[in-house]
Amino acid sequence: MPTYGQRSRRALASTGAAVATCAALATIGSGTAFAATPHHKHHGHHGQKHSQKTHKTMTSGQAKVSSASWGTIAAGPSSGQTADLYTLKGSGGMKVNISTFGADVQSIRVPNNNGKMVDVVLGFPNLNDYVQDFTQGAQQIDWPIPGASGSGDTYFGATIGEYANRIAGGKFTLNGQNYQLDVNNGPNSLHGGYLGWNTYNWSASPSASNNRASVTLSSNFPAGTGCDKTLTPTCTGYPTAVDAAVTFTVMPNNSLRIHYSATNESSSLATVINLTNHSYFNLGGQASGTIYNQDLALNANDYQPTDPSQIPEAPYFLGVKGTPFNFLSGKPIGQNIEAANKPDGTGASITQLQYAHGYDFNWVLNQQGKYRLAAVAEDPGNGITMWTYTDQPGIQLYTSNYLEGDLTGTTGTTYRQGQAFTLETQHYPDSPNHQGNSAWPTVVLPAGQTFTSTTAYRFGVKGANYGATVHFK
Repeated sequence: MPTYGQRSRRALASTGAAVATCAALATIGSGTAFAATPHHKHHGHHGQKHSQKTHKTMTSGQAKVSSASWGTIAAGPSSGQTADLYTLKGSGGMKVNISTFGADVQSIRVPNNNGKMVDVVLGFPNLNDYVQDFTQGAQQIDWPIPGASGSGDTYFGATIGEYANRIAGGKFTLNGQNYQLDVNNGPNSLHGGYLGWNTYNWSASPSASNNRASVTLSSNFPAGTGCDKTLTPTCTGYPTAVDAAVTFTVMPNNSLRIHYSATNESSSLATVINLTNHSYFNLGGQASGTIYNQDLALNANDYQPTDPSQIPEAPYFLGVKGTPFNFLSGKPIGQNIEAANKPDGTGASITQLQYAHGYDFNWVLNQQGKYRLAAVAEDPGNGITMWTYTDQPGIQLYTSNYLEGDLTGTTGTTYRQGQAFTLETQHYPDSPNHQGNSAWPTVVLPAGQTFTSTTAYRFGVKGANYGATVHFK
């Protein structure tokens, strides 16, 4: 594994209750991709320091938003700025911490079947750990242990842009031109390059209304983002400036809604956009051990096989039935994670699970073009259940295959392989190199247009075997 850049992450339900939940949560709102909508400039350009401000608490019924200074950013494009940590508390008891650095989900606390609050995402206890983890590739350092390969950049909880996931060779063609990005993950570009959106400090605008607690984080990214010429001298970066905003809202029903907006500021050039959140979930609690016994169901009949560098390869789409990638019915995440003896649809001597050291693949979600239930996960011990809804075409399941025990989490424990899973709602990896193919939803954002998308993670408590009873078709 390279020292830097290796991804170290990196019919609906069978029960009436799941279907009813999906219908109820659909009122959260569906995203419209690449819509031509009015554009209002956001403030918080990266060359400016955030102004000092008085932190206030805002309330709406039982919902509350509060904030505090979290420290000074020590490295990266926002070095010297002060980051803030916002706490969103919902009327249902859910509490979420959001950092302006990286537009990052630092913690999610929800009640278990005994009413105890449990933090269900992996994270760091302080700002500097995030800064060093997210910028270690750009700094060309080994962190936290000098001279060790370690876990690399985890992207814990971060907003990922300008392009989530991998682009082959860091290259694509658009606007009649060839573009070159940072190559920060083996031979490929990953998650926006060495200095992706997760390495910047965003401006915050909190609000509390209708029993909802929200914070909108906004920033403007110049043309050429995704190119660190000190490390990739021939790179160009992305074609245009992008004005972006991410709104995190804790809803009364204990869901975290994430709404993305990105406007191409060019009057003539197109760019590519793929946004996601990179939270690592462990429904048993962030320090509770592996997630292999936690149940997962995915609303996906197909997955994308990859080459050894984890770029999708022909035939690009394979059916999950009869393979370890079949999560149409809820099952423990670890049930087939070591099943190299089972067919994966490729017929190759080296299996997909070997390439990825576990699961690290894009599943093609059913009901394309709709805001729908995409996944259901549950910890059978404490009953915490998570329903994932999205309008995106794909979802990346990653089982923290490269966590190596060198990172210390929020409660002082170390994180190791298999201690979390991600559900990164997204467009498909390497889509910029499949333009014009109807099987690949477009990621091209034309000049002057705005991309929007919504994903929600809803939490509740169900019976011990609920996760295994969920079925998609």
